[in-house]
Amino acid sequence: MRVQEFPISVIEKLGYYVYFLIDPETKQVFYIGKGVGNRVFAHANAAISNPTPSEKLDRIREIHDRGLSVEHVIHRHGLTEKEAFEVEAALIDYVGIEALTNQVQGLNSDDRGRMSVADIIEKYAAPEVTITEPAILITVNRLYRKGMSDDELYEVTRGNWVIGKRREKAQYALAVYNGIIRATYTIEHWHPVSSRDPNQKNSNRWRFDGSIAHELQHYIGGSTVRYAALGAQNPIRYINC
Repeated sequence: MRVQEFPISVIEKLGYYVYFLIDPETKQVFYIGKGVGNRVFAHANAAISNPTPSEKLDRIREIHDRGLSVEHVIHRHGLTEKEAFEVEAALIDYVGIEALTNQVQGLNSDDRGRMSVADIIEKYAAPEVTITEPAILITVNRLYRKGMSDDELYEVTRGNWVIGKRREKAQYALAVYNGIIRATYTIEHWHPVSSRDPNQKNSNRWRFDGSIAHELQHYIGGSTVRYAALGAQNPIRYINC
């Protein structure tokens, strides 16, 4: 049975829920989300009515082009909003965002998401830092890998980001992985760029040119836990600017 919306009587009982979008042929989960009401069906409707390219919408259109319909599965329901955020984040971490069409990781995944035992020890043994300079914290969890060179870390930290004019107030950019500061840079210049992923929107994406901020080296290895809620799912967090 193909259902495109819930009856009002069902919505009243559902509460917040976490859902999967599934390819009906491969049975692969390609998107994990949370919502209330008819949110679970909104993506398929957007793929038809909205020509904007995106990995998620393109996947739905490709399924439709095969003469099929996306499978919608409610994984958990009857949740509070906070519980839905937690379940969604845990599932995205478990599946791996690289296997999904989600644009961002779940809430607080950079600070409380999937980690090895060594990462957990590193994180909670790390001293908390108090940043006094105008800076942005840039979470690079999706692009970071252990053993990458200084040049590689700089390249993934500098962009391409969806970031507004507030960026101009920041003097420094700090690369963050699993809630720990890995590098500090002086921001010298911002310039507009296209997305690394051609399926994503290119508007308002920016990259900075900069150099190692030697005067901020004391922050490296420090925990950003006190700033965890500032950016939520956004990889960009503004500090003092």
